Amino acid sequence: MTMNGWIQILIYCGILVALVKPLGGYMYRVFDGDRTFLSPVLAPVERGLYRLAGTNEKEEQHWALYATGMLLFNLAGFLVLYALQRLQGALPYNPAGMTAVEPGLAFNTAVSFATNTNWQNYGGESTMSYLVQMAGLAVQNFVSAATGIAIAIALIRGFARASGKSIGNFWVDLTRCMLYVLLPLCIVLTLAYVWLGIPQTLGPYVDATTLEGAKQTIALGPVASQIAIKMLGTNGGGFFNANAAHPFENPDAISNLIQMLSIFALGAALTNVFGRMVGSERQGWAILASMGVLFLAGVIVCYWAEAAGNPLVHALGIDGGNMEGKETRFGIALSALFAVITTAASCGAVNAMHDSFTALGGMIPLINMQLGEVIVGGVGAGFYGILMFVVLAVFVAGLMVGRTPEYLGKKIEAKEVKMAMLAILCLPLAMLIFTAIAVVLPSAVASIANGGPHGFTEVLYAYTSAAANNGSAFGGLSGNTPWYNITLGIGMLMGRFLVIIPALAIAGSLAAKKTVPASAGTFPTDGTLFVGLLVGVIIIVGGLTFFPALAVGPIVEHLAMIRGQTF
Repeated sequence: MTMNGWIQILIYCGILVALVKPLGGYMYRVFDGDRTFLSPVLAPVERGLYRLAGTNEKEEQHWALYATGMLLFNLAGFLVLYALQRLQGALPYNPAGMTAVEPGLAFNTAVSFATNTNWQNYGGESTMSYLVQMAGLAVQNFVSAATGIAIAIALIRGFARASGKSIGNFWVDLTRCMLYVLLPLCIVLTLAYVWLGIPQTLGPYVDATTLEGAKQTIALGPVASQIAIKMLGTNGGGFFNANAAHPFENPDAISNLIQMLSIFALGAALTNVFGRMVGSERQGWAILASMGVLFLAGVIVCYWAEAAGNPLVHALGIDGGNMEGKETRFGIALSALFAVITTAASCGAVNAMHDSFTALGGMIPLINMQLGEVIVGGVGAGFYGILMFVVLAVFVAGLMVGRTPEYLGKKIEAKEVKMAMLAILCLPLAMLIFTAIAVVLPSAVASIANGGPHGFTEVLYAYTSAAANNGSAFGGLSGNTPWYNITLGIGMLMGRFLVIIPALAIAGSLAAKKTVPASAGTFPTDGTLFVGLLVGVIIIVGGLTFFPALAVGPIVEHLAMIRGQTF
């Protein structure tokens, strides 16, 4: 580890914290229906969209109706994206002549982008046409991100309201998120990326002659616009197979910084939105502090492991950190930081190959996802995910002092705790059961490139990434097979909707409750003690559900490497 590396990490953290309050304040005004500086231009567009859709912006929905609208909307998005892929060969804007995507891969990809996972069992530049990239994948990047934010806002309303029967209107929340938040920010980011050298064109691929006289096809396309929402919406699906390690997606240190900030910006700002909506910004800062503790712990371990390097390489007399699978333009510090950010935020974009990290360095992205993607998490998804742990934390606190658990004046009772546990336990259910089957099923084992603990971790990482809606991968696993396309798709659906439905049920239950005035025995939830309790609950729940399986892979591999063994 170097001082220069830590300075870069601290600069990133400082800029991010500085963005939280202004961005959170703007989003609060958007979802509260207040006037913003964009209202003179966008308000008429918003009203026109409501008229076209037959939606009344003043009409709110019960949580069950809110959930129904969300499910139907996502089902429609899945079907459209699946159809675009299957009909790709007959559709326009296909200069490379891409043929139809086969059914299993089309199913996996449609589920992946509809659930904000963006797992890719294909190479974008060799599989998807410009039309599918723009009208299919990029559109789902927007709407899946907006869906996550809408769910988070609905859950926040559940805590903020009293004796209410509704939690907002899904169509209004979705429209406002797209129109006032995602689109304006992505326009600015797209222009910045084009200025930095990222392509944005509908022209055909370019043929070039190398210095050796060989012919090479250079893939181009509408890249900058997709990268903007890919990062801001914590989607992570790259236009190119090499993702953010590709120079056309991430050309230099400036674009790398912008992309890392984009990944965390909206998720971190939602903590401020929460504080404003419940009437105490300190509540939001407490949740952000909990996220920050877990994030910095991951960065320290990952950076240390990668800077320390591979003991097997050191035994050959070669000193230095682990640069395998990393871009020299980013180095170890920014590669480790990017890996922790992208897996803490359920983004899944990569500027280095996680499969080439050291055993302990690669363990941190795995832990980030297995904790439920609550360390900032996906836009919206991370916030409603950590609120599930908040419910458990105040329940534990209530048990310790012998009082009915309360949070923000709302009594946390059996229904809320059961729904929170359902949301949390569905993740290990999807991750561990499919992993257990895959490591004994011959057709699934045939896709593993490495033996021993590392090969096991490749499979565990894949199902963890799918159920956590992250999308990053240990590249040694060949996932484009019927088994992995179908089971990873099922895992994505479980990880997305078996969390969203309980979260909305909790929102509806809390919104209907009366607010209980704070008393001398009320456990404060805006201080250091609560931050420590929340972090502890997250780690303990993660330890009980995942760490036994986790130890089989990265930790065993690390011990073996120290002893001079390899796999």
